[in-house]
Amino acid sequence: MADQKHEHDDAEALEPEIIYIPDEEGNEEEFEVIMKFEVDGSDHKYMMVVPLEGGEEDTDEVYAFRYEEEGDELKLYTIDDEEEWNLVEETFNTLLEEMEGAES
Repeated sequence: MADQKHEHDDAEALEPEIIYIPDEEGNEEEFEVIMKFEVDGSDHKYMMVVPLEGGEEDTDEVYAFRYEEEGDELKLYTIDDEEEWNLVEETFNTLLEEMEGAES
């Protein structure tokens, strides 16, 4: 497996990063960015987000996006390729396990 780069520092842990993503009807919904990472050998950056509203039933929903930053503008792209999705999911799970192991 390729090495992963994980962006995380203490300042990020104190104040959550909130982004707004429009739904199918154009209404902006709030999401908290829970993780950003890159995968070695790829020029792509990825982020994992969770919805802020919607009640308890949404607590297990995690969404993944490929993203690009151009100045102050954030561009999100859905991950439609199954191979890319599997790589992102595997990397996320590995990083999550590492973070949980570091906390214990």
